[in-house]
Amino acid sequence: MPEPIEVRKVPIHSVADASELQRLLDDGVMDASRVVAIIGKTEGNGGVNDYTRIIADRAFREVLVKNGAPADQVKQVPIVWSGGTDGVISPHATIFATVPVDRAEQSEEPRLTVGFAMSEPILPEEIGYVGMVDKVADAVKIAMERAGITDPADVHYVQTKTPLLTIHTIRDAKSRGKEVWTEHTHESMDLSNGTTGLGIAKALGEVDEVTDADIMHNRAKYSSVASCSSGVELDQAQVVVVGNARGVGGRYRIGHSVMTDALDQDGIWAAIRDAGLDLPERPHSADLDGRLVNVFLKCEVSQDGAVHGRRNAMLDDSDVHWHRQIKSAVGGVTAAVTGDPAVFVSVSAAHQGPDGGGPVAAIVDLGSGEPTGYRWTAPA
Repeated sequence: MPEPIEVRKVPIHSVADASELQRLLDDGVMDASRVVAIIGKTEGNGGVNDYTRIIADRAFREVLVKNGAPADQVKQVPIVWSGGTDGVISPHATIFATVPVDRAEQSEEPRLTVGFAMSEPILPEEIGYVGMVDKVADAVKIAMERAGITDPADVHYVQTKTPLLTIHTIRDAKSRGKEVWTEHTHESMDLSNGTTGLGIAKALGEVDEVTDADIMHNRAKYSSVASCSSGVELDQAQVVVVGNARGVGGRYRIGHSVMTDALDQDGIWAAIRDAGLDLPERPHSADLDGRLVNVFLKCEVSQDGAVHGRRNAMLDDSDVHWHRQIKSAVGGVTAAVTGDPAVFVSVSAAHQGPDGGGPVAAIVDLGSGEPTGYRWTAPA
């Protein structure tokens, strides 16, 4: 049986700041050697050359090592950074750590569990093809097993980090007589994420089969729990499966839903309800009362260039890429629901939720006593 999970969201005060992780360790909330995953937002451009992800990665790993976690172990901790805090989105990190059973609240109800796996190395010529889909699917199944999850219905969030194409890896493929799906490195971000989304969908039985022709074209095939990110930091798929299991204990529970479009606040509220939080029929952010730890969303511009029947110009804008525009828009919608701008909103959601929408996962605190989520009080 996996150990109970403690999960906290902390602000990031500057690009290289990990002081709030240090505060959690100093206060005894978590032990450095028990941190199993970190998922966060950094304030870079969100593109291929977003080095804020690397800076933040180093800062957080250094804190773990400084506080006694073995360096070799820390190297293997999945730390997934999504670059770009456009609009009101605030830089932050959500930290997952195991806790001893005797320190956790006991419950036979479904409670949060986390599993991690790395795929086999992904070659540049596999990005955008079934070869990558299958490697991701295999890793998801391993992560599920490590989380103690046997039923795919108990999986509510799968966060991944996968390689994208760079000039270096494109040249590497060509030097071996191979072709790549695209030679546009920024486009390869969408491609890597979309291929990974289909790998998650295949592993969880959300689709029956995937062909090369489906990838980036058949948007009817998608995962409702996938959150896929890509970058230059690795050559494998880094997979974090988050779900619920009975008997594990702890304070936290996760649920999910989907936003059907960029304005679908009801989809966010549905994920929070699915996590087990009782809410009124027409909820307000104040009803969360510190019980919401965080929400995790993927978003995408609708391929028809419209929202609620109204045309927008995001796909035609040559000055500001649509990645940044839709991230900012959905970030604002999400913060309006939660009352907290520190929300995980990531763009490039091909095969992750329906076209123009995206998956939503919510982690809530159902424990006794003072809740551990964020409360904001308006100044007097």
